[in-house]
Amino acid sequence: MEKSSKILVLGHRGMVGSAIVRALKRDGYENIIKVERPRDLRLQSTVENVFNSEQIEYVFLAAAKVGGIMANSTHPAEFIYDNLAIQTNVIHACKEFKVKKLMFLGSSCIYPRDCSQPIKEEYLMTGKLEATNDAYAMAKIAGIKMCQAYHEQYGFDSVCAMPTNLYGPNDNFDLESSHVLPAMVRKFHIGKISCLPVTLWGTGNPRREFLHADDLAAALIFMMDHFGGAEVVNVGCGYDIPLKALAEIIAAEVGYIGPVFWAVEKPDGTPRKWLDSSKLFNLGWKPKIDLSEGIHKAYQWYLENHEGASSDIILPSV
Repeated sequence: MEKSSKILVLGHRGMVGSAIVRALKRDGYENIIKVERPRDLRLQSTVENVFNSEQIEYVFLAAAKVGGIMANSTHPAEFIYDNLAIQTNVIHACKEFKVKKLMFLGSSCIYPRDCSQPIKEEYLMTGKLEATNDAYAMAKIAGIKMCQAYHEQYGFDSVCAMPTNLYGPNDNFDLESSHVLPAMVRKFHIGKISCLPVTLWGTGNPRREFLHADDLAAALIFMMDHFGGAEVVNVGCGYDIPLKALAEIIAAEVGYIGPVFWAVEKPDGTPRKWLDSSKLFNLGWKPKIDLSEGIHKAYQWYLENHEGASSDIILPSV
């Protein structure tokens, strides 16, 4: 990408999209295009209007419906429909309006539930998906296959980035729909200020890898210059930890010193998700934000930006 290239960031209000915008500005890109008012990207006409308004050269597709185990388990129809509709419209529009390259964002949940660790890109579609998020995973797999089909048939260029578990500014801290790390941040905060015990889902034994959204954004810009042809590329930090260890780090950062109970009757999800990011690392990119530092930043952002954080004294079950 040139510094003067017209770059469209879809989903710029979310955690990943806002991180991409920050990174582009930091790196000196001058023409960042954002959809400034809410538009329903599930509608083909809406997407076409966005692309009609500018001669867009590069697209980062960070708009998606995302959530944790509870959200995925209770709303699978929305997760598959919304994501299929958004990405289908955007990928097709990119080809029709002659975009030079698309950055398509997937997720580590596209890989089989029980595949070997660390997870290599070639493990895609070699086994059964995790049942608690298979609707979302199937939508993202369809997006990868669409990018590959458009490259094969039309020569359309894209990169299919598969990030690990993400966190950072503008994360979702809603206990009904958030991912594990922001859910823990909020629950430990509530436990601290309300002097109530904290209950977390599952056994705490599953291992997860976590990447700060700002590191992901830097990786995506790097990947725009180093990958293409609808290639699938993992983006992780290089190591994973048990969820019990994650809970200990977050509790210490928040200052929670009470008891922690694990609701073992609740689902654990995939036993382990640790990406093999050697394809990306071997080109010279590495993350810069340590997990403890990132959790500190995430908690500070929550305190400064989450409405009601100072008086959050209820403890819903998640």
